[in-house]
Amino acid sequence: MSRSLDEFARGKLAPMEEAGLRRYLSVTERTDTIEVMRDGRRFISFSCNDYLNLSQHPALKQAAIEATRKWGVGSGASRLVTGNHPLLPELERRLAAMKGTEDAVVMGSGFLTNSGVIPSLMSSRDLVLADELAHACIMVGSRLTRGAEHRFKHNDLDHLEYLLKAHRGDHPRCLIVTDGVFSMDGDLAPVHELAALAKKHDAWLMTDDAHGIGVVGAGGRGSSFIGGSKAEVPLQMGTLSKAVGGYGGYLCASKPVIDLIKTRCRTLIYSTGLPPGVVAAALKALDVIEGDPEYAARPLKKARRFTRRMGLAEAESPIVPIVLGDTERTMAAQATLADAGYLVIGIRPPTVPDGTARLRLTFTAEHADVDIDALADLIRHKVLAAPETMATGGTAG
Repeated sequence: MSRSLDEFARGKLAPMEEAGLRRYLSVTERTDTIEVMRDGRRFISFSCNDYLNLSQHPALKQAAIEATRKWGVGSGASRLVTGNHPLLPELERRLAAMKGTEDAVVMGSGFLTNSGVIPSLMSSRDLVLADELAHACIMVGSRLTRGAEHRFKHNDLDHLEYLLKAHRGDHPRCLIVTDGVFSMDGDLAPVHELAALAKKHDAWLMTDDAHGIGVVGAGGRGSSFIGGSKAEVPLQMGTLSKAVGGYGGYLCASKPVIDLIKTRCRTLIYSTGLPPGVVAAALKALDVIEGDPEYAARPLKKARRFTRRMGLAEAESPIVPIVLGDTERTMAAQATLADAGYLVIGIRPPTVPDGTARLRLTFTAEHADVDIDALADLIRHKVLAAPETMATGGTAG
């Protein structure tokens, strides 16, 4: 039996290897806010989602150490048993206040949050409309509802309204779900316009702000707060693993919705609660974000310095893709940048659509301007064969 299993695995791996799509894990030691060690070499990383470099912040480290000394390294059980330690309700209170909602619930990860919340709210009789470039965990959660699913063209309000007019009347409930900041393209969802459309058609809007909290919107409050006013988003989801610097996921919503999630969401009910040290670090991260708005704005400023140097459209978030299309060319570009001391990971299908392999660059508060300029010049002169091959933001189609 084990032989047939091994043969099955090899058979699956072989075509991936041939197409350059097999994945490998590389041990990477983060030595400070922007530098890493990999395979015995030191790199300046432009591939980390730690946008505010808070995972290395002394105050967060100290908070985690103190909480671990007091409560231990783990929570001991699921939150509905004995794992709901005192720091978790405090973090939920802080997140709800930051997002302008009545309540919040914290879970084990962003993937667990989306894959658990969506099927907790939607049934086989309902309709889910998701942006075609939404994160994989949104797609997983949508499929788990066993209801009707449709993908609307990326950020295309006209197509979304077409789908609403065609299908909304056939279902008792409808959920519109999208990334607030798209993780592979770095562009923003038109959240205010989506909220208006959802209200018009009696649908619920859910935004995944994994890459928005801490770095976009007024005071780093996320994509629902871009433009100076709060969009009517009843379901604001996000993670604690990017700009917040640690680990975990959350949903901010009304108290009745959060009470339902605590009662019904399987990925919360059947998962061990986050360790106290992780939660303490997240609380300290919120102190930093709320206490220093100028620092929270730095990653976007760094990304815009890069796009100006490259002659590209202005960055909308700390994420800037250079779409090269071909997988082999993309991985060769990654190697070229590595030879120069920069870690910029190539992203290939199926993470992105076929024909849109890319270098995905992320910018953080602590990146030096001199390194940003040098990287831009290197990409322009050694990676890109012609200006028309450059792309940033927008649809990855």
